[in-house]
Amino acid sequence: MGGLHSSSAKKTPPETDQHGEVHFDHFQILRAIGKGSFGKVCIVQKKNTRKLYAMKYMNKMMCIEKDAVRNVFREQEILQTVDHPFLVNLWFSFQDEEDMCMVVDLLLGGDLRYHMLQNVSFDESCVKLYICEIALALEYLQSKGIIHRDIKPDNILLDEAGHVHLTDFNVATVLLDGQLATSMSGTKPYMAPEVFSCSVDECNGYSYPVDWWSLGIMAYEILRGKRPFEIHVNTPVPDVLLMFASQKVHFSSTISDGMKDLLQKLLSVDPRSRMCKLQHMENHVYMADVDFSKVLRCEVKPSFIPAKDHLNCDPTFELEEMIIEAKPLHKKKKRLAKTASTKSNQTSQGDVDPMQLCLENLEREFKPFNREKAKLMHNEAVSGEVEQTGIGS
Repeated sequence: MGGLHSSSAKKTPPETDQHGEVHFDHFQILRAIGKGSFGKVCIVQKKNTRKLYAMKYMNKMMCIEKDAVRNVFREQEILQTVDHPFLVNLWFSFQDEEDMCMVVDLLLGGDLRYHMLQNVSFDESCVKLYICEIALALEYLQSKGIIHRDIKPDNILLDEAGHVHLTDFNVATVLLDGQLATSMSGTKPYMAPEVFSCSVDECNGYSYPVDWWSLGIMAYEILRGKRPFEIHVNTPVPDVLLMFASQKVHFSSTISDGMKDLLQKLLSVDPRSRMCKLQHMENHVYMADVDFSKVLRCEVKPSFIPAKDHLNCDPTFELEEMIIEAKPLHKKKKRLAKTASTKSNQTSQGDVDPMQLCLENLEREFKPFNREKAKLMHNEAVSGEVEQTGIGS
């Protein structure tokens, strides 16, 4: 895709449009790197700053047809409120006639699932650091009332130094004080027992401990190459609940006693006795040698560092975008011009297309976002306060 775009001859556009917002033309599309539940992901470069980001773009018509618009809006709203070293943070969101776009941190180290499929062997010290970093992210999310609900290797991205970043808030939810979640959301093999119990009306709801269970399942899988319970997407709920009631987690002799005890506490079937707070993890004997303030500042180096000589992702995403994709990004301008012409003709003829009405409602409800602009305004406000303080002293 990068070869389809020339960086010369054209003038660099202004930082924002006349309304102060960022849009598609402010980015150069470099290459496709992945796809998610409702969209695809590519590497982009913001033309005025030359900074690289990942852009997730979701086709509006497809989202409407799959009844996924609410999920996209919820993810966008959540990402606008968070900013943390171990999350994939949102920088911009905008839309055009075809797509809703979210521009986020670019992590070039690939996701943990990719590396597991490449037969990378993660040592215990590395997994221990991953647990600490994700625990810090979960504690932060809980302070915001957010349950992620889909912690798994596919949703943990590595940066170039090997630190983890939690992504994909597509099924996340926000709890008000005392509120419980009730829907069966997430990926079955990583879902906590109380989520399954809730789906058959055996409990009133669930809360933040579900993410800590998923962390335990994921950590066990990274260490052993398999999950502690044989749960698959098509496993019936009664069978899953029977496993939790009758089976004990088996630990290999290669896992230290400290890690074993920590995982047992994360994988407590009863959420009331499950480790689900950072403070409890900090106080665990296995974490006695960990300085969590240094972990938060990314001062503890991971033992696994992703390769830098190639992109850590499946190369077929790029081929699909170039060869198979029906609406490639590099032809977007031409398509949008044609769409505008067709729309104008339909309006003049008085035609009312139900899909068009849905698209218009989506367009009205979509909220653009610009973290770059917000940070700039914040810094200017702080500078102004400092100058005023200096004048008055």
